[in-house]
Amino acid sequence: MTELEILGQKAKTASRELAVATTAQKNSALYAIADALLNKKEIILAANREDMQNARDNGMSESLQDRLALTEARIEAMVAGVRQVAALPDPVGEAISMANRPNGLTIAQIRVPLGVIAIIYEARPNVTVDAAVLCLKAGNAVILRGGKEAICANTALTKIMRSALAKSGLPEDSISLVADTSRDSARELMQLRAYIDVLIPRGGAGLIRSVVENAKVPVIETGVGNCHVYIDDSADLEMGAKIVTNAKCSRPSVCNAAETLLVARSVAEDFLPLVLPQLQKYQVALRGDAETKAILGEVVVPATEEDWATEYNDYILAVKVVAGIDEALAHIARYGTLHSEAIITSDYLSSQRFLNEVDAAAVYVNASTRFTDGGEFGLGAEIGISTQKVHARGPMGLRELCSTKFIIYGSGQIR
Repeated sequence: MTELEILGQKAKTASRELAVATTAQKNSALYAIADALLNKKEIILAANREDMQNARDNGMSESLQDRLALTEARIEAMVAGVRQVAALPDPVGEAISMANRPNGLTIAQIRVPLGVIAIIYEARPNVTVDAAVLCLKAGNAVILRGGKEAICANTALTKIMRSALAKSGLPEDSISLVADTSRDSARELMQLRAYIDVLIPRGGAGLIRSVVENAKVPVIETGVGNCHVYIDDSADLEMGAKIVTNAKCSRPSVCNAAETLLVARSVAEDFLPLVLPQLQKYQVALRGDAETKAILGEVVVPATEEDWATEYNDYILAVKVVAGIDEALAHIARYGTLHSEAIITSDYLSSQRFLNEVDAAAVYVNASTRFTDGGEFGLGAEIGISTQKVHARGPMGLRELCSTKFIIYGSGQIR
């Protein structure tokens, strides 16, 4: 057997024990993990410093370094997230429906763990903890395969969590990390149907496309966020400027950040000069169409077709002036990635058209796309934002990490 097959076999064995673990057992393990992470934060920070030095040496962009970086505050937030997950209701065993049939059978549908979940992700060590604890609470074993950029921090985090699991009485193989960060390990993980029940990729478009095209294991697509904010004819322009600035600049490296600004032609000459100084405070580079450039001048670089389809993950914003809501909807339908889309409007009918016609996991009226997040939606931590339509869509919390099964009570019935 290969190393990954051995890892998968151990995870499958651990998943059977986790599936019948009580809520109290799982919560005890989660609190133990939280305490261990806090007590060993210096070890985690030292490992992250090594990752950060390697990132700088390899020329990683500042926005991606922001994803990679850990601080005491971020570790404390991570620990708080673990405790929040422990405090959430346990979805396992929850009855979704129950009915008595005319033949006397009682048929119920309940939530059950998926089994073994594999996650392939990039330079975000917080995902290591978020994914592990969410899977654990939902009764699943998890195999983590992070990127080479975060291997030192990921290794330290996994070691700490496994030790806490063992001390709490649950199998340490409930959480495991693939040490090999080569493409070969990712490809092999995609093929392990005998051991893995679901594979979740978290990262850029290239990673997700590779997983979807090559995996034999069932896949839940997450993450790619070419998100738009549309300023409608009736928009409150001051509010719109604040929302656009937040959606683009509060953290441009994440998937719910806005990448394209669409502006109705009737308000473009008023809105674009209003929002420009706010964006310039963050040194946002603008890629615009001819009308945008005519209004704002030399600060705008002419946009190419590629710009409309790009998830920048950086301080770059594509800007297009559109005739109105019809053109905005058509643009989003062509270039959107089914993640998060927003309209800024004072017109009720426009807001309802946008909500009804935009195909995305999260659709906003007069709010920033940056709220697409499990914590902000009241779900606790999330394992990712699903942009597909099967099984789970939007922030994937505990319930989305479960499947269902039917249980049937009889008294001797035959057919």
